[in-house]
Amino acid sequence: MQQPVPRPTDLVVFGGTGDLSMRKLLPSLYLLDRDGHLDEGTRLIAVSRDGLTDADLRDKAASAVRGHNAVQVVEPEVMRRFLERLLHVSVDVGGDPSGWAALATALTPGRDRVFYLAVPPMISGAICRGLRDTDLVTPGSRVVMEKPLGRDLASAQAVNEEVGAVFDESRIYRIDHYLGKETVQNLLVLRFANVFLEPLWNSRWIDHVQITASETVGVGGRRGYYDSSGAMRDMVQNHLLQLLCLTAMEPPSSYDRDAVRDEKLKVLQSLRPMRGDRVARHTVRGQYTSGTVHGEEVLGYLDEAGGPPTSDTETFVALRAEVANWRWAGVPFYLRTGKRMAHSRSEIVIRFRDVPHTIFPGTGTGSGAGSLVIRLQPDEGIHLTMLAKTPGAGALRLRPVPLELSFADTFSTRSPEAYERLLMDVLAGDSTLFMRRDEVEAAWRWVDPIIQAWDGLGAAPEPYPAGSAGPEGANRLIGRTGRMWHEEENSR
Repeated sequence: MQQPVPRPTDLVVFGGTGDLSMRKLLPSLYLLDRDGHLDEGTRLIAVSRDGLTDADLRDKAASAVRGHNAVQVVEPEVMRRFLERLLHVSVDVGGDPSGWAALATALTPGRDRVFYLAVPPMISGAICRGLRDTDLVTPGSRVVMEKPLGRDLASAQAVNEEVGAVFDESRIYRIDHYLGKETVQNLLVLRFANVFLEPLWNSRWIDHVQITASETVGVGGRRGYYDSSGAMRDMVQNHLLQLLCLTAMEPPSSYDRDAVRDEKLKVLQSLRPMRGDRVARHTVRGQYTSGTVHGEEVLGYLDEAGGPPTSDTETFVALRAEVANWRWAGVPFYLRTGKRMAHSRSEIVIRFRDVPHTIFPGTGTGSGAGSLVIRLQPDEGIHLTMLAKTPGAGALRLRPVPLELSFADTFSTRSPEAYERLLMDVLAGDSTLFMRRDEVEAAWRWVDPIIQAWDGLGAAPEPYPAGSAGPEGANRLIGRTGRMWHEEENSR
């Protein structure tokens, strides 16, 4: 994979003084600047309604960079250079048109233009129309969109139509930060650069797949947003389904943006639809109650500020998905995500089938061997569990042992943060790791009937205490066929 080449760019961030910009975008851009991935002519223009001066913005940006966990040491010369790139422009979208004129003045003719919409999706269309009506969209301009990309298929299509009326699809970058994680990209390398794995990557050798994204944090100050979203819209429709696609996709013809995304789309189109009784049987919803996380007493979801005293919003989802094609027929994909869980963990577990006949006592079905774990966070790496003989004389005893590849231990170079990688790709014009419109809409076509079935069933989410492994229904879901979640299997 060729390193992206930086070009002089005006990067315009709408919502440039908001939470996402301060927590993720500006620190990531500082790190890109430090590592030589920003052209010396690149400038960062923060757009908001805050009425800040350039000096005000630079003070906020400096604090954000210093407080970021990936910036261990601030280099004064790099900070000076980075802050000099920053400008602030006040624009009231849909209001006083003078802001658009000020933005036009701030832009440099002849440079690449990237418009990053770090704003709620419902105003994306208005921003794009404002850019078009003030002639700020050049032939090479690109636009970056953050999730949530709608809250159902109809709203996603509406947003896509509005943005697509201004920008060609090839110029629209729908970001999913999970796709920027180093281990996610290594999943493609693991699968398609190592010949010994491909013959095993199918229903003959794989028993099932687990994809987990659990968090110890709650919704915090986002209760208002989360009540309109829930874990299905917030995590499953995008992050988890994207990981499923990369795990299940056929080999693309090349590492090319459309070749990769064509294969991901085929997986989404192959997902067996879930409606009615299938939803009741193959999905579990949960909502966290008060409990203890890392020794600290925490509130339940209904006690979090910013929401009503009652809510059927799910903070946990577990489901069984099926990819109905020749490679994966009969292989269940178990997806699971939740807040206020016992551990923060994102991983993909490939559980291989047991040997058809064992000659060693006590190593039959469910022995715990034959798992390939791709750990996305924390401690990014790849772990293969195999059975080995326990040293010593006497009776032959076997036990599962891990073969581990830790990226931190193996590679001396620092792995870039997800937003660093994706911002670098945006600036270089590489959309391989971004979602295409048909992918987003195919995911909603599969998710919408599940949400509608939940609404029709009228059942409240199953409560689970904060700091636990989630609701007991998740164990029943996977346990019906004699399987268990990866951490439960390892704890036996």
